[in-house]
Order: sequence, then C-alpha cells, then structure tokens
Amino acid sequence: MSGAATRVAVDVGPLELAEYQKAVRLILRHPLVTTVWPDAGALPLVRRWADQLRADLPELLGYRLITTADTARLVRVQDDLDASQPALTRGERPFDRRRYAYLVLTLAALGRAGAQIALSELADTVAADAARIDGLGMDTERKPDRDAFVDAVAWLEARGALRTADGSAAAWAGDPDKAEALYDIDREVAGALYQPKRVLQHMASVTGLLNGTTAEGVAHGLTTQRRAAARRARRLVLEQPAVYYADVDESLHGQLRAPALAEDLERLTGLPVERRAEGVTLIDTSGRFSDVRFPSGGTVAQAALLLAAKIAEQTAKPGAERLPAATAAERRRDAAARIDSALPAHLLFQSALDGLSDAPVDDRPAEAAYPFIPDTWLRATTRRLVGTYGVGMSGDLREDPDRLTSRAVALLAAFRLVRPVDGGVLALALLGRYRSVTAQVKTRAPAIAAPRTAQPTPLETSTEGSTP
Repeated sequence: MSGAATRVAVDVGPLELAEYQKAVRLILRHPLVTTVWPDAGALPLVRRWADQLRADLPELLGYRLITTADTARLVRVQDDLDASQPALTRGERPFDRRRYAYLVLTLAALGRAGAQIALSELADTVAADAARIDGLGMDTERKPDRDAFVDAVAWLEARGALRTADGSAAAWAGDPDKAEALYDIDREVAGALYQPKRVLQHMASVTGLLNGTTAEGVAHGLTTQRRAAARRARRLVLEQPAVYYADVDESLHGQLRAPALAEDLERLTGLPVERRAEGVTLIDTSGRFSDVRFPSGGTVAQAALLLAAKIAEQTAKPGAERLPAATAAERRRDAAARIDSALPAHLLFQSALDGLSDAPVDDRPAEAAYPFIPDTWLRATTRRLVGTYGVGMSGDLREDPDRLTSRAVALLAAFRLVRPVDGGVLALALLGRYRSVTAQVKTRAPAIAAPRTAQPTPLETSTEGSTP
C-alpha cells in the first residue's frame, strides 16, 4: 500500500461521490448513529452507503462498521490518549470521572433490565454498584450525585438508548421524593454503545486500550507493517487538527509525505489535504466534519484568534526564546501516569507504564525547538485586547481576562496551534496561518430606546492568506 494510491469509493459514480463523502464525514464524526442521533436523516444516509463504507473504512483506516436495523456503529482504532472529544453534559460541560463511571454503570444496569425502567429504580441499581467501587459511591440523597447521574442518563437519552415514557429526570434530580421518570429501553442502541475489544478487568494501565500495545496489534512482515503504518498515518491526519513530522515516529514520515495519503483522504472525505514543510493537515471546507470550528464566533474563539495573531507577531521578533517540546510518546507517558494514578491500588498488578516500556521516547533525528511565550505575556496581551475590543465580548469574560486567557489558550492548544508547557506555551508552526488577522468592532445605529438587557457589540475578525 505504501507508495501506491488505494482505490477509494471504487463503486461510487461521479454524481454520487459528494453524497458518499458526506456519509463518510458523518460516521467519522459520529461513531454511533441511531434513528434520533445525531439527527433523523443520518441513519438512512449511512445505511445507503453501508456496503461501500464497509469496504473503504477497514482498508484505509482499520475501522469496522457494524449496522443493525436501528443503529450504525463505527468501531475505531485508538492510537493515542485523546481528551479532545469528551462526553458533554446537558450544559455542554465535559464529563468528569464520576459522570463517566455513572454512565458505564448505567449501561450495565440497562443490560440487566427489562423493556422499561423507572429512574429511581435505575438510580438505586447504579448506587448499589457504585458503592462497591473504591472512591466512587453514589448517594441519591446528595444533589451533586443526582445531577451527575442524570447527566449520564440524559447522554444516553440523546442517543436513543432511553426514551422518556413519563415524568421528568430534571424534576427527579430536583426532588426525588416528589418526582419520577419512566423510560423505555432500546436494547439495540444500548448494546451498540459499549463494545470494548479488551477485558477491562485484565488491564493494569489505560495504555492497554491503545492499538498496538498487545500481541493482537503487532504487525508481522514488512508488507503488513507498511499497511499498518499507512493506516495509522491516515488516522492521524483525520483525527488531529494538524500532524507535525517532528511529533511522530520517524517510521511514519514517509507515509505522511506520500502523495497516496492525500489522494486517498481527499477522495474518501471530499476535503483537501494541505502539506507544509512542518507537517500535514486536513482542511474542513464542509463546515460539518469538525466538532469545533476555528476561527468561529463567540468571545473565547474571537479572543483566541486575536491572541494567535499577537503570538505570531511576537515569535517573528529576533531573539525569541526557543524550547524543545515533548514528543507524542512522552506526552502519552505523562497522560497515562496521571490517569493510572487514580486506579484503585488493588488493580495495579504491574507497573502502570509497562505497556509503553519499549516505546521510543524520541525518534527525531534532531531536537525540534519552538518559540516560548510566557504566561505573563499572554495575560498582559489578553488584557490589552480586552481594552481594545472588550465592547464586543461577553461581560463575564471581559471582567475576568485571566479566565479568558486560559480558555483562549486551551482552544489554541486543542487545534495544535500552541503547546502548553510549564510557565507558558510553545508556538507551533500552524499558528503562522493567523499572523495577518485584523479585527474591528461593528457599530450600531443609536436606538430610540435603550434595550432592557444590554447586548455585546459584534466583533468582526478576518484573516488573510498567510500560511506557515
């Protein structure tokens, strides 16, 4: 496969290719599709192209598509620990450990239930299971525990595993003595949601979830190794905002640079692949593939864009301090250590990092260094931006520029524009795309009467065609 373009969508005609690519983008963004999730039209689209998807996705990415009457489930391969796509609460906040634990225990309880279940009964079952787990527990008398449990239930309901037959979960969370909710259980959806490929009880580290850390992931033979490397390279480009050559194993450099990678992914997704001296990125021209867009509207995104431009200007000045960045393998070790540190002590049968003991720490021929931007500079620059453009920002963030700085930097880091380090960030190559950002505050004609609630004045930003 290396060095030769793979035939993608071989049975798809030119007039149907755009629709097939839409189905590809949909199932890659939403690995579970049901009659209601992410919308009513999603499942018919995926089912129409299921045969072609089952041919292309395993060959190109090593993914497996499972379809039933009411679900389509993409079984993906996990190459790295990735916190960029968390489950979200009803208020769009990422799940914490407690909510993830309640979610898994709720799925287990649904597997033992009948066709319907009352919310209080489900809560009692989950609470009994949680009580047997060190450091977890669940007390339905405590409002925070009820809220966390209802967030897990709402997540399942949004995907169609549960359907409200009567009552209200929100009312139950407010006062379980006066309210109740009854749910119909869709066992097909519930079964499709959780399909682990490995027995979790046999793992001593989170790295056991990753591809290639067990014997089943080891490639045998040169041809098999090349095919596996090509699939991993395609997965990297699809799943990360940007892939830097300096950040990955040297064995993947040839695959990432091969013309076949761009040809395969462009025909598969309908999106262009952009290759620069520092790395590769897939450009979401559809506006429907990425779960978060950048640039975009909102105070945090606008502040992040303005801050990116200022960082790009700062790094262009002579004498800017440069520091090395941790490789992906090193970051994986650190993340695994943090996650594994929370495992109950009786589960630590071996070193938490045994699965990575033979992983290369750094395969780069020369250590890459990046411009360092200190936290003090970031906070001061954000304050100046608030002073200039604050009228177009939301009031709570305008009055707390340090919190705005943290959220803006987190957004830039999520898009691989900067990398947080102790005391600041490292500016990565893709940041140069935004060096020519300009902004202006739109003005409104004076109103006859002042509105009851003041609204922020829109802030317009634009970028010119500057690329790294």
